[in-house]
Amino acid sequence: MDKILIIDDDVQLTELLIEFLGSYKYKIVAKHTPEEGLEYLEKKEASVIILDIMLPGMDGFQVLRKIRENLSTPVIMLTARGEVTDRIVGLELGADDYLPKPFEPRELLARIQSILRRTHSSAAIIENVHFKGLSIDKNKQEVLLDKKLISLSTTEYEALILFIENSSETLDREFLVENLRGISWQSYDRSVDVLVSRLRGKLGETPNNTRFIKTIHGVGYKFIGEPKD
Repeated sequence: MDKILIIDDDVQLTELLIEFLGSYKYKIVAKHTPEEGLEYLEKKEASVIILDIMLPGMDGFQVLRKIRENLSTPVIMLTARGEVTDRIVGLELGADDYLPKPFEPRELLARIQSILRRTHSSAAIIENVHFKGLSIDKNKQEVLLDKKLISLSTTEYEALILFIENSSETLDREFLVENLRGISWQSYDRSVDVLVSRLRGKLGETPNNTRFIKTIHGVGYKFIGEPKD
């Protein structure tokens, strides 16, 4: 389970984020002072840090400098001021992303998911993927279903890789739109469902025979392929 550390003195906001992000199976830890946040990082790890710029005693830039002395953990910075100079300074100090307040929690979620996907992918680059009945050669972008080559469009192939890279999570439509290149669909557009349905059809799936991509009703989709022994 990925752990998200929030360093922000806005108790109401952190409580909202704990509830919202926690519903997506992340472990959330909130600290309300810079000292508490830095002390936590001395003893424990986090997958992503959400860091407010306007903190009591020590601003977010100073906290980020201290974090970067020892850690490369991805950091998303928050600010109520929304100034371009804040964003530039934050990025120069090593922030990975920047979000001005007020913001929609789902936008923060999308940015967290995008960062984690890149982090996980770079941490374990997989050239060949094997599941029971399904093999993928990422160099050649070839997909074998029951040892037979199947033809996928670029978007279908990228969607399949996205499901595999996030196989422990249920992916909603907004996540798919956010992370598939060149897609400008709206989150409620049925095009996302059509894409997944097309992909599942090419993987030989029917409503009564689900081997790889399962529909989680009211939420999204999840990859359930069994790793090959």
